[in-house]
Amino acid sequence: MIRLLTILIILSTLTGCQQKAPQQEEVIDSKRLGQMLVLGFRGTEIDDNHPIVKDLKELNIGGVVLYDYDYELESFGRNIESQDQLLKLSSDLIANAPISPIIAVHQDGGFQSPLHSLYNDSEELKKGFHQDSASSVSYSRKYAQEFTVLSLNTNFNPRLDLQTPSNQAPNPEIISSDPDVVTQQASYILDEYDKELLFSVPKYFPGYSSDYHPSDSLNDVSDVWTDDFLQPYHALLSSDRDIWGIMTAHSFNANIDSLWPGTLSEKTITGLLRDSLGYDGVILSDDLQKPIITSKYSLETAIQQAINAGVDILVLGNNHAYDEQMAERAIGIIQQLLREGKIEKENVEASLSRIDSLKINVIEGLCSCMNF
Repeated sequence: MIRLLTILIILSTLTGCQQKAPQQEEVIDSKRLGQMLVLGFRGTEIDDNHPIVKDLKELNIGGVVLYDYDYELESFGRNIESQDQLLKLSSDLIANAPISPIIAVHQDGGFQSPLHSLYNDSEELKKGFHQDSASSVSYSRKYAQEFTVLSLNTNFNPRLDLQTPSNQAPNPEIISSDPDVVTQQASYILDEYDKELLFSVPKYFPGYSSDYHPSDSLNDVSDVWTDDFLQPYHALLSSDRDIWGIMTAHSFNANIDSLWPGTLSEKTITGLLRDSLGYDGVILSDDLQKPIITSKYSLETAIQQAINAGVDILVLGNNHAYDEQMAERAIGIIQQLLREGKIEKENVEASLSRIDSLKINVIEGLCSCMNF
């Protein structure tokens, strides 16, 4: 009897091994797909055991976005405490990445800007630093130089949205309601960043309303948006300036697409930005974990729609909700979408080619000179 039971156990074990699911085939090397992600994380310092180090080393993510404020914890000091601390954090991130990473912040002039705690500009912001060219140049020059000092290589700025009617106080991030003024002031900002050879990402295409807040779950600009919102983009893209990246908006705009918000809309990203305006650089999403997306769409739907819309880099801030496995989850979703034919391999390869060009021509040099 004992012998019979032993044989049955062995047979059961062998059968279990035979039924083990085979490893899913990778349509595109996952370490290549990692370059499509810019990820947020918690912590003011990192070591070999920190999840973001694994994401950089093993998953080869394209970069990180740093924040001062943590929306889920409702507290400050998420990644930024002091200048010396931020320099070390940025340098350590660069040192742990096999491919030069994007080290980004949203330093756009608002009171929630991540470097606001290090450089208190309250009085300058209240006056409105965009009101004259001298202020814009001075403010932008200061931060362009500080980015180099702090080993930051990317700023999601300038914001090209137009001031829209609102019951709230004017937003210091918004330059003007006049598209010509926005274009002029944005050019001053970009001039200063270009001098420091930083990666500047104008945002948010095709526009948020000026009272939009990152915690909002809705931003319908259909009644306030006009073609004037496109003028600054058209002017900058028609100039001799190199625009290596543009960030999208999640706002809903029935003037362009009656079904999908901007970031998830092929009519908006491919149809308008790529085809109509002729932009051929890297397109980055706004944070796909903002409530305006997560309140309506699953992560799978958001990634599928963003890639099909024409987005190259998926920004996952990990701020409104935190998940240490976010990079692995996102890469797994992209692989599954490729296997199921829900996104085209050719489109993903085209995105990776644009990202490669950005890394080689811009980010690689910045990381080399900053990693001292």
